[in-house]
Amino acid sequence: MKMAMMRLRREDPRVVGSFRLHRRLGAGGMGVVYLGSDRRGQRVALKVIRPDLAEDQEFRSRFAREVQAARRIRGGCTARLVAADLDADRPWFATQYVPGPSLHDKVNEDGPLSAAQTASIGAALAEGLLAVHDAGVVHRDLKPSNILLSPKGPRIIDFGIAWATGASTLTHVGTAVGSPGFLAPEQVRGAAVTPATDVFALGATLAYASTADSPFGQGSSEVMLYRVVHEEPQLMAVPDALAPLIHACLAKDPEERPSTLQLSLRLKEIAAREAQGLSEGRLPLTRREPDRSAERRAAEYAEQRTERPTVKAPAPHHPPQARPEPGGRRPAARPGRVGGQRGQAAARGAAGAAAGRRGQPAARTGAGARRSAPPRDPRLLRQRVTVFVVVTLLVALGIAVAQGCQGPDRRTDGLGSVPSVSSVSSASSQWGGWAPGSG
Repeated sequence: MKMAMMRLRREDPRVVGSFRLHRRLGAGGMGVVYLGSDRRGQRVALKVIRPDLAEDQEFRSRFAREVQAARRIRGGCTARLVAADLDADRPWFATQYVPGPSLHDKVNEDGPLSAAQTASIGAALAEGLLAVHDAGVVHRDLKPSNILLSPKGPRIIDFGIAWATGASTLTHVGTAVGSPGFLAPEQVRGAAVTPATDVFALGATLAYASTADSPFGQGSSEVMLYRVVHEEPQLMAVPDALAPLIHACLAKDPEERPSTLQLSLRLKEIAAREAQGLSEGRLPLTRREPDRSAERRAAEYAEQRTERPTVKAPAPHHPPQARPEPGGRRPAARPGRVGGQRGQAAARGAAGAAAGRRGQPAARTGAGARRSAPPRDPRLLRQRVTVFVVVTLLVALGIAVAQGCQGPDRRTDGLGSVPSVSSVSSASSQWGGWAPGSG
């Protein structure tokens, strides 16, 4: 039903009950909807039943039950029932007037909605259906034209063919009540309706909101009803975030569809996630941010390089320095290579002095270090002295023996001949060696 304001026609009533009628909002299968107001100025959407249906006593009985069920509906996502007259010549009921375009008109004029908008509207509608089902009512004709987008959120309207749970789906035998393309398969077959029936209709409505087309395409009523029962919905144009959930809502078997509560919770999650992704997408994305981070990392790296200790580790050809011995004495440094330039030696000396102030041993380099540093191993010194003495004695003994064999200058005793002290001394002086008692 297209809810567009039009002037009243000649045949239209001017007053119904306590309400004055101002405009015609539209007409549907059950009657005509008017814009009216009461004496306090409260505006309502008032539906007057068609004369031919008003003469049907079965319809009147069913309509009375539906109105009583609609009075039990509580929730902010539905148009609240204000008044009704079930015994009038033409029964009527009035609901709260909801300003704003229908979902059908919105999509028809502005195009498909985004995934975030569709999920947000769907979450509100699912919450409204939850209140409807808790009241024991099934809407049975949920579709884009029966959803109004008010400033306070979407509202479900037109409960004119709503039916208490467990009632028949047929107004007349063989006639399905509802709109082709949004009817559930069980409605087409004439089976009992359940809350899952409205879940199917909501899935088809969300598919329309995100694609601007019915998930079963276009065609005559017979073709559309056949597709609903026997063919799969076409959801290629539905956003990926919504496609799996909508596909589950459009399952042929009512038992395979999600419950109204599950649908409400899932749509809220999708709406929150998609809204967050949309807000992040609106942030200005420039290349300056990564550039600044790269520059910052480079500056930190350079600062770390600058703050390193000034005393570098010794070069591979310089042996590592030993730790200071207990008592504060510094061990003598091993002789190292003499630098090629005096400036380098001076620099190393300055570095050693700085290290000494920090409590680190300083290495001595150059010729001065070699002259001032004594041998580190005392055993090596003793070995050298011993070898020198032994060699000197052997040489002196050999000379003495040679002289004793050449001349009469011998002194003998009972133990044999031995060289004189003077001869040993002279021989020792000739070789430049060292003898016991000399020096």
